[in-house]
Amino acid sequence: MARIFRERYGGPVKLVDCAVHGPGSGAELFLVEGDSAAASVGRVCDPRLQAVLAMQGKPLNAAKASRAKVVGHPLLSVLVSAIGTGIDPRFDAAGLRYDRVLVLMDPDADGIHCGVLMLMFFHHWMRQLLDAGRVEVVRPPWGEVAVAGEPTSRLGLSESHLAALAAEMRSRGNVVTRRFRGLAAIDAAVLRDTCVAPATRKTEQVTSAEVTAMIAMLDSLEPG
Repeated sequence: MARIFRERYGGPVKLVDCAVHGPGSGAELFLVEGDSAAASVGRVCDPRLQAVLAMQGKPLNAAKASRAKVVGHPLLSVLVSAIGTGIDPRFDAAGLRYDRVLVLMDPDADGIHCGVLMLMFFHHWMRQLLDAGRVEVVRPPWGEVAVAGEPTSRLGLSESHLAALAAEMRSRGNVVTRRFRGLAAIDAAVLRDTCVAPATRKTEQVTSAEVTAMIAMLDSLEPG
């Protein structure tokens, strides 16, 4: 499959496909930011059932783009072909190649923005995936807090969570906080357990109503 994508689109292949596909197969597609994130996820995922597609930079705002622009976009065209259904108005669920699409962006402000833009794409052009519960957002840890001299650390899921953990642990000694600068900065075992392994990762299904609310919030922040 990777060879087919290389021949069709040229340049470096950003899709590392899995071996099994189709509804009911358990196959999953992870969308991540950039090659280093893709390499880190690829090292801990199940090559039989889990594919990884590396996006480059901020995704196109597909909610404001024409169909021709979406179809011609180098990254979105690969994503659409990987999923296999086409986009509205020619969406065909019979071609679906993955049970789930997992949006796994870096744990920072840029990652949050990229994740919202990807959700806007699905909302506008593949809403059937949202309505079927096939799109999930993975919540990677934001960083970790440790007490100097102690062998274990605790993971924080946001900046406020890290601060709360630091305040709680400070009574035991000097506290060290480390923020993860992208998925590649997360230890492999932690990345596998918190983001990749289905039994232990933290994900949220996203509905079309939730994405509609995100779009309204972004529109309200834009200058009039």
